[in-house]
Amino acid sequence: MRIETLAVKTGMDPDGASRAIAPPITLSTTFERGEDGSYPGGFDYSRSGNPNRALLEAALAALEGGPEAVAFPSGMAATFAVIFSLAPGDHVVAADDAYYGTGVLLRDSFAERGIEASFVDMTDLDAVRAAMRPNTGLVWMETPSNPLIRVSDIEAIAGIAREGGAISCCDNTWATPLLQRPLDFGVDLVMHSTTKYFGGHSDVTGGAVIVREPGGTLDALRKIQKDGGLVPSPFDAWLTRRGLESLAARMALHCANAMELARFLDAHPRVERVHYPGLENDPGHALAARQMSGFGGMLSFDVAGGRDEAFAVAARVKVIARATSLGGTHSLIEHRASVEGPTTRAPENLLRMSVGLEHVDDLKEDLDRALTAIG
Repeated sequence: MRIETLAVKTGMDPDGASRAIAPPITLSTTFERGEDGSYPGGFDYSRSGNPNRALLEAALAALEGGPEAVAFPSGMAATFAVIFSLAPGDHVVAADDAYYGTGVLLRDSFAERGIEASFVDMTDLDAVRAAMRPNTGLVWMETPSNPLIRVSDIEAIAGIAREGGAISCCDNTWATPLLQRPLDFGVDLVMHSTTKYFGGHSDVTGGAVIVREPGGTLDALRKIQKDGGLVPSPFDAWLTRRGLESLAARMALHCANAMELARFLDAHPRVERVHYPGLENDPGHALAARQMSGFGGMLSFDVAGGRDEAFAVAARVKVIARATSLGGTHSLIEHRASVEGPTTRAPENLLRMSVGLEHVDDLKEDLDRALTAIG
């Protein structure tokens, strides 16, 4: 089945008892044993497994093209699990403009466990190679990146990791498997904050890791999930699985709106630069066109002026909401440098925007009013 059909159908056979098309939410924390002490239903305790989580994991694995997925209660929990699976003394090579929470984990929490990290420009393959060490255990990439929307060569970086004896992981949250499938390029692990496009409505938090092959890393992630109790609730799993059914339709409109809005902003006299790989003048355009089937629903733009002008634009929008996060139906805008703090890679005049599903003309008019007011 094609990916759009997989998003709707994987694991979604009618319920055996009621023949309901939508799966029931199984809230039970425990499951009855058979007379011989076995678990004929396949589940024993909700921390170990739950029917709703199993449906979600099966669908995520199918969409990314991997054998299994491991679901977590947040994207940060998924990231934490991947890094926690390393041994003390291991080294990580990470993107210098990855999601700032990833950097916080590596710089603070895991540095205390003896895990070192080097942050490099992943668009520079020579820099990635130079950062590798004999004890490098993980290469963490994020493409497109947050918030500069830079595009990295997935296949080449996965190859560098493999040559160095390290596993590779790609944060694919912004692209989703509808636009990009890192496992097809040789990546070992794919991470998602399912809070974003998978849930799709800004009403459920979650994360997941999809593996390229069974074995040690999958086993380690399953153990961390179970022993650490890092599991989404049945309702959260149910909501996220429901979100997948409309993912293809939503991503098409996210991408179309973002492309039109990027062209509009690129021509606006109050905008210095637009960061969006769909634009032909973007440094990552050619690579994105090669490894992605669409350019995504996220863009950033540098307002003419500085921090004050960027804040003034964000303060004047009416249709677009001033809020963190992304991937929902509502368009959101925020000043990333003030969110990320001293380690930010974002210019002080940069605004990041998650382009939603509103009519694109309303979004253009909203931004035009806000930008023109600072002229």
